[in-house]
Amino acid sequence: MFVRTVYATGDPAGLGPALRALDAEGHDLLEERPGYRGAGVFVDRDVGKLLTVSWWESEEARRNSDEVMREHRPALLAPFAATVAVANWEVAVFHTLQRPAAGGGLRLTRLEFDPVDADLLADTFHAHVVPRLETLPGLARTALLLDRARGHGLTGALFTDHRSLAASRAGQAAIRHQGAAKARATVVGLEEFEVVHADARAD
Repeated sequence: MFVRTVYATGDPAGLGPALRALDAEGHDLLEERPGYRGAGVFVDRDVGKLLTVSWWESEEARRNSDEVMREHRPALLAPFAATVAVANWEVAVFHTLQRPAAGGGLRLTRLEFDPVDADLLADTFHAHVVPRLETLPGLARTALLLDRARGHGLTGALFTDHRSLAASRAGQAAIRHQGAAKARATVVGLEEFEVVHADARAD
């Protein structure tokens, strides 16, 4: 699968209208696109951050949806978004234990690595990181997204509720430290979000 992420920041007071637009018009626009495999919406209501993730069965399907979504995105995110960053990713690992639910939590880790180590990172995450993440209570889903050419990566760990997200911080910190060292990757960002919506179909 392939992914497009949209990362927007703005006045927290404007999040409500943007979320309602994404839930209505945004959802319908995505559902109409060939190859669409689900989406996620995540927020930090205190700081004013919004992350959307759309999943596609092929790189072509993602690319073909870009023009339509680019045209409608400003209206969907108004009046909230003051800054918007769009990125495209390959899904290297997608592992689900249970369906994430609204009110849960997402921990997002941003990575940088030498592009020649992309396969090493994917193999390390699959073989060493995922089994350890599975031991964290409340884990619902985890994924590794790669931009091989730029040497950028995202890992996401979704938890069923905020309590589980908070309780996992020490445990995941140890996993993150050891996994990054083994994969020769550098952690360059760490964020947490509330799950508004999360639905992706791997099959």
